[in-house]
Amino acid sequence: MDETLTSGAWSRSWERLRRDRSLRVAAALLIGIAALALVGPSLSPYAYDKLDWQHIASPPLASGHWLGTDRLGRDLYVRMLYGVRISLAIGMTATSVSVLIGLAWGATAGYLGGRIDGAMMRIVDVLNSLPLLFVVIALSTLFARGNPYVLFASIGAVGWITMARIARGQALALRHKEYIEAARVSGAGTAYILRRHVVPNVLGPVIVYAALTVPQMILFESFLSFLGLGVQEPLASLGSLIRDGANEMESAPWMLLVPATLLVLLLIGFNLLGDGLSDALDPHGE
Repeated sequence: MDETLTSGAWSRSWERLRRDRSLRVAAALLIGIAALALVGPSLSPYAYDKLDWQHIASPPLASGHWLGTDRLGRDLYVRMLYGVRISLAIGMTATSVSVLIGLAWGATAGYLGGRIDGAMMRIVDVLNSLPLLFVVIALSTLFARGNPYVLFASIGAVGWITMARIARGQALALRHKEYIEAARVSGAGTAYILRRHVVPNVLGPVIVYAALTVPQMILFESFLSFLGLGVQEPLASLGSLIRDGANEMESAPWMLLVPATLLVLLLIGFNLLGDGLSDALDPHGE
């Protein structure tokens, strides 16, 4: 691989990242939400599981509760920020698992090609034909239902398939490049070529798809929690808070509007981030 060209390409991508206004807005939005989720609960005197029986379903700004309380008198501001922590943790961790598995699988299949590629991708096809939502539900119910670590593993374990296809397509295009052929002729092993030449050159599309995968994972977890199969009480995620709010929509609409608004902001931020990364990492970009 020509290191100068690779460094130059990443430098140009970094410059485009710095100039992209929507990317800066997305980054500021996501960093702001993450920072608030980290430090915000410490600004409130209430714990996420503390019951205030004197103020049941209290509206925002009433009785010292900034965003109101739920039907058990728990502070929605604190619970929402803890929910953001869990949703972000599940989204980021599940995406990381997907990237690690998908990148390794796809890059290896695409580089090796031939029968090995065919066999590896047939496995992907079989997994892709399964109803993955039901697989996650089965894993979540069989292994410690509601355990966040089980959610991390189960959602990430089924989310790598598209990542593998992307990495494999990029690796197929690279396997006959001059620097790859030169590395083979020089006696470099398969593991070295994959690590040194193939993986760095497929990272661009993978990073873009990973940024777009995070909101998918958050939505996936939110849907599971909405069904009651995700994070369990007394913990909360945005999905479980939206579920609780939907049950009280007519009498206490703030219980739905607050977590739903924050979830929408998170999804907008990650999608803007993905679009900005797509433009910045485009090798044909200006």
